[in-house]
Amino acid sequence: MRRTISTEITIDATPGEVWAVLTDLPRYCTWNPFIREAAGEALPGERLTLTMYPASGKPTTFRPTVLVASPGSELRWLGHFLFRGLFDGEHYLRLSEGPGRTTRLEHGERFRGVLVPFLGRTLDGTARNFTAMNDALRARVESARATS
Repeated sequence: MRRTISTEITIDATPGEVWAVLTDLPRYCTWNPFIREAAGEALPGERLTLTMYPASGKPTTFRPTVLVASPGSELRWLGHFLFRGLFDGEHYLRLSEGPGRTTRLEHGERFRGVLVPFLGRTLDGTARNFTAMNDALRARVESARATS
């Protein structure tokens, strides 16, 4: 079974400026309401340690592997719950240049595995968590840009 959740937002900054904030994992705790704890390096093949704090539910720590880290373009990682095929999530953050030095962020996740049909309510809240993260990212990037 598969399910994809996708959100998007426009940020008044360049893809490079957005990328700098997205890949500064130790500072997630200062701005990110969803992924409040993050460690590791945004490099292909590296393992990250991410603690997600969903709006409803308990914090969960995952150790996904970075699949793509293309500066100013895409950050993507793959995580598994317990073992591969049970509940896998391929998380992506894609940046594209918009008009007037803006960035369009597409933020989502593709879920696969035997547990997907049983996690409907949990997955329904995921889009809200992504939207909260997107809004906080925009505020962080735009405020940093305004002060520089």
